Amino acid sequence: MQKVRKAVITAAGRGTRQYPASTTVQKEMFPLVDRDGITKPAIQIIAEEALDSGIEEICIVTAPGNEEQYRRHFRGIAEDLLPSFSKHRWALEQSERLERIHQSLTYVEQPSPEGYGHAVYCAREFVGDEPFLLLLGDHVYISGDGARCAAQVLEVYERYGCSVSAVKQTPETLLHLYGTLTGARLGDKPPTYKITELVEKPSLELAYEELRTEGVPIGKFLCFFGMHVFTPTLFECLQYHLDNNLRQRGEIQLTNSQDMLRQKERYLAFEADGERYDTGVPFGLVETQIALALNSPMRDQMLASLVNIIAQSGQHLRGWER
Repeated sequence: MQKVRKAVITAAGRGTRQYPASTTVQKEMFPLVDRDGITKPAIQIIAEEALDSGIEEICIVTAPGNEEQYRRHFRGIAEDLLPSFSKHRWALEQSERLERIHQSLTYVEQPSPEGYGHAVYCAREFVGDEPFLLLLGDHVYISGDGARCAAQVLEVYERYGCSVSAVKQTPETLLHLYGTLTGARLGDKPPTYKITELVEKPSLELAYEELRTEGVPIGKFLCFFGMHVFTPTLFECLQYHLDNNLRQRGEIQLTNSQDMLRQKERYLAFEADGERYDTGVPFGLVETQIALALNSPMRDQMLASLVNIIAQSGQHLRGWER
């Protein structure tokens, strides 16, 4: 079994849900204060998730014209600015970290917005004949008490030696946002399933008819977490959909190829210990920052601030009621 050395991060979305900010800065570069108290763009937090989990090389799939923004960021502090940072050891350490990340990065362009599956296919040459970790460039992950979420996916792959997707028990009210699956239970630590059916953003009626999973509470379904390890067979499935122009809502979807993959070879899902946060939508960006802050050295300060904000909001509402 081959070790997973490579990761692909898709960051080619046009950011329409974050307009107008995304017209000048792609959404993956929106700044967040991370758990270590350092301000970073979302893409860096995702890259660190992969590298800290043992990944050696990362390919970022970009939209046309966006590669240079990433390159500028990961170069670290420019030489002519070093004197200004000479008294800030933490900043110099962060600059060195950026340079190490830079050494691991490759970029490929998705020429036109033809869907998530097409974006992943653009990394085929980078991946070659190796298994790879797939991450979304606008999703930030916070694990539970154990290992990082990416490390969990890699561990399950190493245990079973086949493609594996992280999933999360998700309320039925959110099914319109996620690919959803069902399967036969294989193991308990973590809960692991052999995938038998999967559907992209199913209707509630379809979900209850075909996607209920034994052991998952009523009202919840197993939905994709946005983190996978795939064998190279996935690219054969994507190639088939591209060659035959098999699209859904006008795009080459990843889910269709995942469904083909499960029919060609063993494909598992497991329940990840952690939470996913979508920075690609306004509420998700706010939620992500709050979650990161509550898992950082600023936790107590953030909690006190939230209590104060809520109290003040309540006073304003009572004033309006009068």
